[in-house]
Amino acid sequence: MATDTIIHVIDDDAAVRDSIAFLLETAHLTTQTYESALAFLAEIDRPAGCIVTDVRMPDMTGLELARRLRDSGSVEPVIVITGHADVPLAIEAMRAGVVDFIEKPFDDEVLLASIQRVLEQASKASSADVERREFVARLESLSPRERDVVDGLVKGHANKVIAFDLGISPRTVEVYRANAMTKMQARSLSELIRMVMTAG
Repeated sequence: MATDTIIHVIDDDAAVRDSIAFLLETAHLTTQTYESALAFLAEIDRPAGCIVTDVRMPDMTGLELARRLRDSGSVEPVIVITGHADVPLAIEAMRAGVVDFIEKPFDDEVLLASIQRVLEQASKASSADVERREFVARLESLSPRERDVVDGLVKGHANKVIAFDLGISPRTVEVYRANAMTKMQARSLSELIRMVMTAG
């Protein structure tokens, strides 16, 4: 499960903290450990990564940390570990933006599988964001008239309808449409529409 992503382990119990770090390192995961949520937040230069945190800690709980990160705009995934699980706490954790909720005592494979799932989701989200930005850039390369034609196509309008709406000939619409398809690098109308929808 080797990855460049840092796994930040936060627990006020040194034995638990070191045990989790050892487990992750045997799975070829790079870890950093912290004795509290405040110590984690104080590490200004820490690299972004996946956070594994206990719920019950002095000064700031794991859920308070998750809320703080969410409210600051952080997209770092948070996995919460607790020895005191109940339904209200699980619901509160999900509302705080926690991506997984693991009850102690847990099997090593449960934690490793959770981290693997989180890392895969983060990778997909990152790839999707790169794709979206690329589509936005392509859209911005269109002329205003090409964009008008594309907007008409996305609405499901035929060339003749678009021509009528824009006060131009259907042949001119075809030219703008062809230019837009080339600039967007779309091989079909359905692909063009997907690009525009993905770009938002």
